Formats: sequence, structure tokens, C-alpha cells
Amino acid sequence: MTMPTFRWQTSGAESRDVDLRCAHSQFQIRILLPATSELAASRNSVWTFEPLMCSTNRCAPEVRGGAKRPGNHAIYSQGIFAYLNYHVPRTRREILEILLKGLQRLEYRGYDSAGVGIDGGNSKESELNAKSIHLIKQRGKVKVLDEEIHKQQDMDLDVEFDVHLGIAHTRWATHGVPSPVNSHPHRSDKTNEFIVIHNGIITNYKDLKKFLESKGYEFESETDTESIAKLVKYMYDNREADISFATLVERVTQQLEGAFALVFKSVHYPGEAVGTRRGSPLLIGVRSDHKLSTDHIPVMYRSCKCHELLLAVSFPVIGGQEIMTLSWFPANKDKKSVTALPRTDQDTCLFPVDEKAVEYYFASDASAVIEHTNRVIFLEDDDVAAVSDGRLSIHRIKRTAGDYPARAVQTLQMELQQIMKGNYSSFMQKEIFEQPESVVNTMRGRVNFDDNTVTLGGLKDHIKEIQRCRRLILIACGTSYHAGVATRQVLEELTELPVMVELASDFLDRNTPVFRDDVCFFISQSGETADSLMALRYCKERGALTVGITNTVGSTISRETDCGVHINAGPEIGVASTKAYTSQFVALIMFALLMCDDRISVQPRRREIIQGLRVLPDLIKEVLNLDDEIQRLATELYQQKSVLIMGRGYHYATCLEGALKIKEITYMHSEGILAGELKHGPLALVDKLMPVIMIIMRDHTYIKCQNALQQVAARQGQPIVICDRDDYETIKNSSRTIKVPHCVDCLQGILSVIPLQLLSFHLAVLRGFDVDCPRNLAKSVTVE
Repeated sequence: MTMPTFRWQTSGAESRDVDLRCAHSQFQIRILLPATSELAASRNSVWTFEPLMCSTNRCAPEVRGGAKRPGNHAIYSQGIFAYLNYHVPRTRREILEILLKGLQRLEYRGYDSAGVGIDGGNSKESELNAKSIHLIKQRGKVKVLDEEIHKQQDMDLDVEFDVHLGIAHTRWATHGVPSPVNSHPHRSDKTNEFIVIHNGIITNYKDLKKFLESKGYEFESETDTESIAKLVKYMYDNREADISFATLVERVTQQLEGAFALVFKSVHYPGEAVGTRRGSPLLIGVRSDHKLSTDHIPVMYRSCKCHELLLAVSFPVIGGQEIMTLSWFPANKDKKSVTALPRTDQDTCLFPVDEKAVEYYFASDASAVIEHTNRVIFLEDDDVAAVSDGRLSIHRIKRTAGDYPARAVQTLQMELQQIMKGNYSSFMQKEIFEQPESVVNTMRGRVNFDDNTVTLGGLKDHIKEIQRCRRLILIACGTSYHAGVATRQVLEELTELPVMVELASDFLDRNTPVFRDDVCFFISQSGETADSLMALRYCKERGALTVGITNTVGSTISRETDCGVHINAGPEIGVASTKAYTSQFVALIMFALLMCDDRISVQPRRREIIQGLRVLPDLIKEVLNLDDEIQRLATELYQQKSVLIMGRGYHYATCLEGALKIKEITYMHSEGILAGELKHGPLALVDKLMPVIMIIMRDHTYIKCQNALQQVAARQGQPIVICDRDDYETIKNSSRTIKVPHCVDCLQGILSVIPLQLLSFHLAVLRGFDVDCPRNLAKSVTVE
């Protein structure tokens, strides 16, 4: 928190009234002064003071430091799910089943602990039950929480609720070890007046905790989230008048720094839900059998008029020490106008016509709501969404340039079976075998194989500007970064532009120069990756054109970039990315083809690549038929501690991606090595015991890769070679080969990476690990 200064001229008077103009209604500061004998000497001195809290949270930025945008911190993936039924009778058992099912859909986002918060009590009058909140939290996966719920002796599962809000959370630890007390929901006090679930990190939680402890609030966990729960109670206890739940949450969020998605529940606001976000995703699903009042919810901005305030300063002696106390209070006593809001009616809210039944689902991911509804609202940063009396309204504190005046009710193009395992043992296995269909979906409607044309609707308004740029910068993390590395060479070839591929975290650390004639691509499966988002904002500030390559409709990257390409790979649940990688690869290839569609000199090459894309899905199916062979190979390798993967040219990215997959889910040490660098160090690792996988394809690096193969063999290495099935020379000179079909050189990386995806899967299964939920990782983890 910023420490401002306040100049006070002492004149011997015990207090003085000073006219101020501000939007406070009450503000208090205490400063420890020097001894009374020294006070006279402190005339005109500048004292530093720390503002404790403004009860309305409307302090001027120079006083309280101001809330900051997401900054240098980590975003950890966690799962938020809340369910509100309004005039839809549900038993407690049904409510808990919905909450647990939602958490299971989100479990890939975090799985070290989970918890739920529901109305307590067993009365037949649901209004009485809403006066208490029951928390159930447990370490471990959602199934452990389910078992704990059924152990509850004092909870009647058959009690029916006409109106009820339940909130649930699956956690990936950021502050504090996995334990019930550190699990969400977190509570404001021992009576659970307020509870909250949170995705993200609050960077100023230590300051908030210190302040709240000074006010007598007791903390029980090691988390940053608990400070939010305590802060909302502090704000409620010190409210100047009756205020809405949404207003209360607005005041809380103004004190928070960092990134968050939050959903609140309170005994003081029964049957009401408030959700908000800044830097972490949050959406709301709506389900009703009746017509809704609107398909665009207007954003309401809170009106705030500055009032003349009086500053009273006094010097009471407490414990032998003189304490200066400053208090602000409004000269205008009309407090209601400070937080005036437009009336919530049919023009400003979403609700079923004729006040019929409706259900709302708050979630951090669409996969949790798709089985209930396909109608969703994606919240923007600093939106506060409130459901009261079955009506959904969206609020913001202030209007800024570029704000959209409404939030649209969108229809998800997602099917329930897409997020189900089907006949596969894991989501990762399912997603590997979905790749023939996912690459077709990426190309569908975009590539015309008959006339060799490519159309990318998301870029059509900007393609001329992109073609005039001086440089392309691909910015990403993890697997998405590897997709950039894999396509860099063909991008350079077809665009004849310099292409940089950057890890987002390193790009930011270096304060990399970016210019107005650069085009910056941000590649992210989720579209919410924190480092990539901050890099995006960094580039936009410098005037570069920004392009998003994402798999998630409505994601922050897809909304904040100037244009983009949706890869249409379908939901990817497994933590280790597979089909998103190959679809990102294809999307970038299509962009390269689009960039050179009017250059006569490259048309033969362009037609070759387009026809290669045409047969690619069938070739992927052929590679997937090698599954049994790769499983046998895995039985020979799964007890090893390390594996080296070598290649060069188009296949260096394949080595990096294959090594990452093995690290992620098998916990074996693996390293992707550029074969051209063997003699500069890595060759020292090679001996007869070291497993080595080499990728050798018939392209412009073939002879050099053969030389690398001979170097490994000369050190008694016995490499497993992934090669072209018609490459008889390599097959003859290798002790073990995995033979894949031949394709255009720049697309061959898609075919060569799939055996490594399958190998990593089988190694993890044989080693007894959870393929979809590897330790220490979650789906959208980015650490600066």
C-alpha cells in the first residue's frame, strides 16, 4: 500500500476543522506522535501516515494507493462452481450432486483439495435454513469430498429448497499446504456470515491481513483468500447504511491487488449471489424453460458525486502517549446518493419473463455448465455480477474508454460428449485419438482444397496490415511455445519476414523492444495464460497489432487481441496438451499460406502444403494405428530414469514437445536436444544405458541427422529412431524404429509428435500415475 504524506501545521490547538472535497463518507487515521515536549518543534513537519480503511472504499487513489491490474505474480488454475436455483425446488441432495458434478468437470484445473458451502439447518422452511451456512471441506480429490459429505450426521439431504445458493471449489495450492482449513470456501468468522471461493492470487493480502488483525479479526488458514472473507465482513460491519450485496463486493474488490475470480455467499443476503473477476476467467450459465427478458444485459455504472467533507483532528492521550486521530465525515448527510444505482428492472436485468423459474451457474470454465445449459455470459475484468430475486444484473464502478455497454448471452457450440471420456481410460488418451477430427475442425470452412485457397475470417479485416508489417513475434508458454517453434521455419519461408518465437515470461523480463509495425501473436489453449496476457497488454501499449490463437471462445486473449484465429480443437481436459498442439500447428500453417496467396513465386510450394493438409487427417489415423507397438516399447522404457530426444530442423520442436510430455505425466527426466548441438555437450550423456530417441525424416536436414545417428551409435548408444516408413537406409542402420507415413516436410512434425504423445501416455500408465492430473501441475498454470 502506498504511504502518502500529509502536511500538518501545529499551532497549539487541540483540533482543527479543514474543508475537503472527496467521495468519502468516513475515514480514520491514527499516527503515533513524538512526546508532547517535542510536539512544538514539529511545526511544518511532514508526517507519513497509513490510511486504515475508508468505509465506502471510495478513497482517492493518492490516499489509498489504488487497486492495481494483475501484476508480477503467478496465476494458478483452480475451479470455481456455484449453483443458484430460483423457484426451482431442489433437495439438498440434488444441490450437492450438481455442485460435485460441476467440480468433477473442473477437477483438471486443480485437485489437491475441494469444498462446498450450502445453507445449513434441517427445517422444512428453507428461509430459516438460509440463516446459517454449512461448510464441508476436505483434502484430496472431489470423490474424497463426496465421501465426507455422506459422513455428515447432522445434515438432512432430503430437505427441499425453493431458492438456494451453493458454492463449490476445487483447489490447487498457492498459499498453504493442502488441508481442510486451507481449502475453499473461506469464511469471514466462526459463524460463517460470509463465505467466498477464489481463483487467482491476491498480492496485497499480507497488508490486508495485518490491518484486519489489528481490528480484531482472527485468521485460521495460511491462504490469501481468507483476507477477502474477513474484509467483506469488515466492510459489512462498518457500512454507513443498508447496502446491496453487489455494492459491498465492489468495495471489497477496490481494496484487492492481484488477480481473482470470486463468488460470494452470505447469511445476510439469502438466495443472492455475487461474482466478480479481474485477470481470472468467470462465466455465468443461465437455464430457464421460459423466455428470458433480454439477450444483452446492460452494464450499470455506479453514480458517485463528491461531497464536501470535514476533517476533524484531535490528540487524545492513550496509555501515556499522544495519538493524533483524524476523522472525515460528510457535510452532506444524504448518504444514499453516494452509492446511487439505476433501478434494476426489465431494462437492466436478465430474468425469465413473468418471473418464472430460473437457474444460474457460476463457473471458471464452460465445461462445468454445458450439461445444464449452453447459454452463458462471459464477464469482463472488474464486472460485478449479482443475482437477487432471480434477476441477474452487471455493475461496474466506473466507465472507461472502449467499454462495451452490455454483456451478451452467448450460445456455446459445445456438446456434453466432448467433455466425457467415452470408452477411453483417460481424457489424454481420448484427446490423442481425437486428433484426426480436431485438425479437420481447425481447417473446416477455411481451406478449399479444390482451388487451393485459405480463408481466415478472424483476420480478414487486418490481413493487409499484417502483410505490410516488418516482423512477426510469436509469444506463448509451454506447449503453445513449441507450436510457434515448430512453424517458425515455414512462416519465414512463406512470409519472407523475420519471425521471433518468445517465451512470454522471458519476453516480459527482458522488456523486449516492440514497435508499431510489429505483429504479435499470442498462442494459448485456454486464452487465459497470465504471462501471455501481460505480454499482450505490454505489446498493445506499444502500438503493435495483436493476434490471438486460442481454443476458448470468450477467453481474455480472444477478446483483447485485435484479431485472431480460433483453432476449434474442442475442449481439452487433460493437463498435458495434445490435440491443441496439433491444431495450433495447423492454424499457424494456414496463416502462413494466407500471407503468400498473391505471390506467384511460391505458388507451387503453397499448393504442395495445401494438398498435404488434405491428406493429413488420414495420415494421423495411420500413426495412431502404431499404438500397440508403442505400448510394447513403453514396457521396455518405463523403469528408466531419463530419456534424450534428438532432432533438428522442423523436428527440433517435436523433441521439445515430446520431452515436455514425458516430464509432465511420467516424472522421468527427459530432454529435447538439437542434434546439431550434440558435440557441444549433450554427447557426453550418451552411453549404452541411456535411452535415446532420434527423429530422422527425409527433408533438408536428413544427411546431418544421419551423421548425428552415427555419432550416437559410435558411443554405444542404441537409439530408437522415428523415421519415414519408406526410409530403408535408416531402418537398416537402426536397432529399433517407429515408422510413420511421409508428408510434406513442414507438416511432418504433426506426424512425428504423435508417437511421443502415445509413448508418454503409456509410460505414465505403466508407472502407475494419474495421466490427466499430474502432480504439481494444473491445466492453466503459468508462473512468472
